[in-house]
Amino acid sequence: MDWRTAWTIARRDLASGFRGLRLLLVCLFLGVGALAAIGSLTSAIQGELDSQGQAILGGDMEVELWQRMPSAEEMAYLDGLGEVSPGYRLQAMATTPDAAVPVELKAVSPNYPMYGELLLEDGSSSGAPVAGQAYLAPGAAERLDVATGDTITLGTEQVMIAGIIAEEPDRLSEGFALGQTVIVPLELPEAAGLVAPGAMFQTKTRVAFDGNQDPDEVTEAMQEAFPDSPFDFRTRNRASPGADRFVSRMGEFLTLVGLAALVIAGIGIGGGVNSYLEARRNSIATLKILGATSGDIARIYALEIGIAASVGAAAGLLAGVLVTPLLASALGSLLPVTTSFVFDLLALLRAALFGLLVALVFAAPPLTRARNFPAMALMRARVSPLAQQWRGAALPVGIGIVGIVALAVIGSNDPLLSAMFLAGAAAILGFLALLGRAIRWAAARMPRPSHPIVRAAIANMHRPGAATGSLVTALGFGLAAFVLLAGVQSSLDGNIQRSVPERAPDYFVLDVPRDGVEQFRAIVSDISPDAAVDTVPTLRGSIVSFGPEDDMIRVADMEEREGTWGLRGERGLTYSDTLPDGNVITSGGWWDEGYDGEPLVSVDEELATAAGIAIGDMITVNVLGVEFTARVANTRRIDWESLGFNNVWVFSANTFESAPHNLAATIELPEGTQASGLLRETVQAFPSSSVIEVGPLLTEARTILDQVSLAILAAASVAVLAGIAVLLGAIAAARAARIYDTVILRVLGASRGQLLALQLAEFGLLVLVLAGVALALGTGVAWLVIVQMFEFDWLPDWTEIFAVLGGGLVLVLAFALGASLPLLRARPAQTLRSL
Repeated sequence: MDWRTAWTIARRDLASGFRGLRLLLVCLFLGVGALAAIGSLTSAIQGELDSQGQAILGGDMEVELWQRMPSAEEMAYLDGLGEVSPGYRLQAMATTPDAAVPVELKAVSPNYPMYGELLLEDGSSSGAPVAGQAYLAPGAAERLDVATGDTITLGTEQVMIAGIIAEEPDRLSEGFALGQTVIVPLELPEAAGLVAPGAMFQTKTRVAFDGNQDPDEVTEAMQEAFPDSPFDFRTRNRASPGADRFVSRMGEFLTLVGLAALVIAGIGIGGGVNSYLEARRNSIATLKILGATSGDIARIYALEIGIAASVGAAAGLLAGVLVTPLLASALGSLLPVTTSFVFDLLALLRAALFGLLVALVFAAPPLTRARNFPAMALMRARVSPLAQQWRGAALPVGIGIVGIVALAVIGSNDPLLSAMFLAGAAAILGFLALLGRAIRWAAARMPRPSHPIVRAAIANMHRPGAATGSLVTALGFGLAAFVLLAGVQSSLDGNIQRSVPERAPDYFVLDVPRDGVEQFRAIVSDISPDAAVDTVPTLRGSIVSFGPEDDMIRVADMEEREGTWGLRGERGLTYSDTLPDGNVITSGGWWDEGYDGEPLVSVDEELATAAGIAIGDMITVNVLGVEFTARVANTRRIDWESLGFNNVWVFSANTFESAPHNLAATIELPEGTQASGLLRETVQAFPSSSVIEVGPLLTEARTILDQVSLAILAAASVAVLAGIAVLLGAIAAARAARIYDTVILRVLGASRGQLLALQLAEFGLLVLVLAGVALALGTGVAWLVIVQMFEFDWLPDWTEIFAVLGGGLVLVLAFALGASLPLLRARPAQTLRSL
């Protein structure tokens, strides 16, 4: 039979629509649609980041330094590259006679912005504000209750509000802000006393190249020219590393969710194809009797299944493209993404290939079985079920698996994670297949109960042709997916809702003068005598060298190593006579209070291990151009989840006696304390200090997490829907055999109530076993995601998990009983004649 003849028969078979292949269509639609939407969204965001790199950064290159502007030599080097735009970034307090608000002060040079457009709410486009003026973000203006033309105080200087910011072109590159933006002229921070020696501020010097220089090559050359300078570089190619990293991680996670949906859907595809071919058993046998070869059968039904799979995949691609603008709108305030339709051919092709390869893997075994068995065996299949034959399916299944692995790993930002996910999914499927065999084996050998309904239900689990294996795989995977999503979601909520508020202070205060600590404590005590105040010295410095005293390694000369981030760039430093709260010494010992010997330092255990730092080694650090050397006295484990002061490097108090610096403080108020005057009084006493309210920050963080969760839950819901479709398909796949059983039992005198009870008993026994398995698998994988991938605490809501699992079990039983109702309406005589 040639392909044209096979197509004629296949087309006639499909003339009435895709009846029998609807499960395949639904599963592919859901899985491919999820992957298409995820790929299109990620591509749209990445495309905006790439195309708007200069505007997002505000230049071709940016050089960041702490507590100083570039030196004369460094600035001369930058001037040789093109137009230079220096600026300050620091926390400050904006005040009026009636209010005090923490803000992110952004001091810019007259040529700001070099790229992009600064828009004000009146619709005008503006450059940098002139002397004595400032632009305010809407949130800052609202909290201060001011408008254009009003006056506010920043440090010791008064400025007039010249406009309210509508669009800040380089907002994304600035990262997470601890307050609303206030843009001021470059000279204001120094005039207002906000950048005195020891104050915590950052400088950002941007360069617009006067040629076609490669930004990465320029940064490497500048680092070589100034090896001891602690530069942090950003370029137009990576204008917002945080956003790049976030998009990459989010895309990877969502892709894994989409793949999980496809794996679940694959089970449904296999069941759907098996059910479809089972319904055409007589047609296949007849074609073989009339002379059709096994190859002819394969061509006919491969065409039918291929057409159905292509239609399902195409519908999924269309849905993915259509839903992308909705996801983009949800993330629009968080990331630069167009809300128009996005057609990323590569992402769509990848999603379609994933779907078709999954369809090949799960559809090949039932198709191969129908192809290989002789006609008479197909005719007797009702009473003598066909044996499993995997040899013929090995080649297409192998090709499909290799293709899926190649697509997942080669196109992934984290190939190891994708490979581990696929290996885990295969392991779970293999475990569930073995569990299905174990249940059949146990049911065949357990004692026969006296109750006829229970006895028949157990017999149904191991009788010839029983669908126990496929049901266990489908139901186990689906229920485990429900538990997994509930565990991940409830644990994330637990970390956000319970862990953070319990550990967070009410206020952080930066740049408290060392000689003003007692006055500061007195101000807080006047507001609330029971308030807890904790102060810590704060400095910024860069590690110059480390290692044994006679063989120290220069950081500038060493290659990048995983886990050695604490050696790169400028880091927060502090000193203390006592071990910080939440820290545990893992080797060595702490120095005595009032220690005045050789300067000592304590190092984070993980950093020491990664860098090879040992007790007794020397550490040289550069602070404001002066080098200090200390000996490593101990290593310690840090509780990074506490929202207090955590530092990789903690020195003995005598190390930085000559270095100018200020203190940082946290304030914890008793519940119910009214602290309305605290900010104003603190700023009046210490104009150069800045107070950060933790509550609004947590609210903003939750808002961001909610936006991200929307995209994640949208993708996760596809996995849930795929699981529901698989449950329906697994039950429906065994309907033909159950019609035969039901008719025979009715002929023998069984009532409708007894038949319904039989179905309930069989599925009830099955789901009781699977409930424990799904709980163990789902929570186990959720623990890996939360603890190992996200590095959060394992804080699940067991009530929610059990409720979701219980809901899944009720859903299974409801579907089982619902699928049994048509069986009860079957007419015995008519059914027996059609067998």
